[in-house]
Amino acid sequence: MLMLHTRVCDLLGIQYPIIQGGLGHISGGELAAAVSNAGGLGTIALTTRSPELYVQEKWPISVRNEIKLTKSLTKKPFAVNVPMDNYVHEKFVEAAIEEKVSVVVLAAGNPRLYAKKLKDHGIKVIQLVFAVRHAQIAEAEGVDAVVASGVDAGGFIHLSELPTLALVPQIVDAVKIPVIAAGGICDARGMAACFALGAEGVQLGTRFIATNEALCHINLKQHLVKANEISTIVTGRKSQMAMRVIKNKFTAELMEKEATGFTKEEMGVFIGSGRGLKAIMEGNVDEGSVGCSPSVGMIKEILPAGEVVRRLVEDYSKIVARLESLAKK
Repeated sequence: MLMLHTRVCDLLGIQYPIIQGGLGHISGGELAAAVSNAGGLGTIALTTRSPELYVQEKWPISVRNEIKLTKSLTKKPFAVNVPMDNYVHEKFVEAAIEEKVSVVVLAAGNPRLYAKKLKDHGIKVIQLVFAVRHAQIAEAEGVDAVVASGVDAGGFIHLSELPTLALVPQIVDAVKIPVIAAGGICDARGMAACFALGAEGVQLGTRFIATNEALCHINLKQHLVKANEISTIVTGRKSQMAMRVIKNKFTAELMEKEATGFTKEEMGVFIGSGRGLKAIMEGNVDEGSVGCSPSVGMIKEILPAGEVVRRLVEDYSKIVARLESLAKK
């Protein structure tokens, strides 16, 4: 099998430069540990499936439980993500430091807020970015690497809507730190393409939803397997809360409301009312807002997370061999 090793591997202490993206309520300790045990970097999203989710003072406890669970399942590095637009982000950072996690992925804010503090505690810092200037700011603030996320990604997207194919090489040219590509990557073909663009790692989100360890209802996983290339839609453009999600009854209603002048605050209440979790927690795929990449049409089966990583590496070797054979013709 072809050696697959970049600066990202050395930086994070992992075997393969494959990172599992934070998936909100879906990515807990079991998924993160499975990816890390397979040689990638698993990630805990700092929201959990527990009933305590909506009780503010319980959030840090849930986060710590997920971290402890991951540590009990793997001795390898894993990450936690900190969305800096979350009102308890400071407590998330405190939990990450006190629990001595290896890597923190910062998002939705200026890395200046926490980069130095985390690095002073020996934690590697990765920043999610959507534009060249974001990456340059992150590099100036001392982060170790950036995730360049294109509009092809599931979940929250930037209003500039830059595609991964155009975004990644421009960020690679603009910074010296490693760039991890994200958005629309679902198999080894996407991974190889991103390495060709200059990325030194890839982050996959949607593909890891359809895994045994993902914390979501089996109905949702099966729904992803049945999806195709036009099964997603971007909601929230007018209300400045753009998200690429699975099309369903819920998103149709959301789009209708937005067309009538739905504000950002009203949209937040509508999604946060509990309806947003129906597909994830209850398996009602007609309801709920589920972040999903248009690459979902490439998912053909539900697999163990470790098998996803194994196939990425194995198939990548085949793709490189094929490209080498073409170069000789």
